[in-house]
Amino acid sequence: MSYDEMLAAAKKAVSLAARLSNEVRKSLLVSDVWNKSDDSPVTVADYGSQAVVSIVLERELKNENEPVSLVAEEDSAELRKVAAETVLARITELVKDTLASDESYASSPLSSDDVLTAIDSGKSEGGPKGRHWVLDPIGGTRGFIRGEQYAIGLALLVEGKVVLGVMACPKLPLASTAAGINANKSSPEKVGCLFFGAVGTGAYVQSLNALDSPPVKVEVSSNDDPAKASFFESYHTPVPIHNTIATKLGIKESPIKINSQTKYAALSRGDGEVYLRFTRKARPESIWNHAAGSILVSEAGGKVTDAAGNPLDFSKGKYLDYKRGIVVTTQKLLPRLLKAVRESLKEEEEEEEKAASLKLH
Repeated sequence: MSYDEMLAAAKKAVSLAARLSNEVRKSLLVSDVWNKSDDSPVTVADYGSQAVVSIVLERELKNENEPVSLVAEEDSAELRKVAAETVLARITELVKDTLASDESYASSPLSSDDVLTAIDSGKSEGGPKGRHWVLDPIGGTRGFIRGEQYAIGLALLVEGKVVLGVMACPKLPLASTAAGINANKSSPEKVGCLFFGAVGTGAYVQSLNALDSPPVKVEVSSNDDPAKASFFESYHTPVPIHNTIATKLGIKESPIKINSQTKYAALSRGDGEVYLRFTRKARPESIWNHAAGSILVSEAGGKVTDAAGNPLDFSKGKYLDYKRGIVVTTQKLLPRLLKAVRESLKEEEEEEEKAASLKLH
């Protein structure tokens, strides 16, 4: 099967998952949201989206000679802890209704056990060999709950390299503008983007609500003046090094805070020039949070590296092998940005050493 055919299957899976998430979002119930054992929020849409993508990939790729390997965020263990038959029944109905909205799946029976099996098909570990799909079923769950930006990201790894990616951004305006990303003022028909790209072919976007509309090629910003650049970061406890890096680079604007991989999508079409993802403490980064977004930016002419300037390594399993932070930007700004990163990290290290020395005395 060609990458074009696999990309078509991925677009179908992601667009249907987005349809399910939109239905949940229209009437989000208190019982639709709970916290997992790690205290992170999860919703029926996270599980429903994962089940839909799993089922669609299995059916669309059934003529392949190997089973579908899916690396995904959720598993049914957390769902079973809720121990509520009504929750599972709601997820099952959501999945059934979503699949039924596509003519090719309209007559397919589906039980709750089928849905649990589909969710648990995402337990692959990935790795450097073979072919693995990587799914973020609802990226930015907190944003989803608040009615803000979220994304559904699906990518394909082949021999440890990302070769194609699809991302639905149901709340992202079709019009490209950094200022309008979080405005929520666009009319419904002008909101909802489906981004996609495959290695060597470029990145594209089309309306999520009109998939027969012609795709438009996207490219990163041509701006090479940091003073005019916009930079993205996640909603989280402030990370001081972000501001240090931005100041050294010469960025004057305050950061634009966006949930999920939507930041990658926005940067790929030129809504901003820099996305920084550093944390106060070192922690593992799941590959599903970056796989789809990284290839979109790369195919749009941008660069995605770790803090040392190395390409992200998706070949080590469920977690990235990377140095300290993640840097996403344009090719024009990358050298200056990495210089600012190096200087900022060195200053941070010196401050920590000074603080440790004072404690000893």
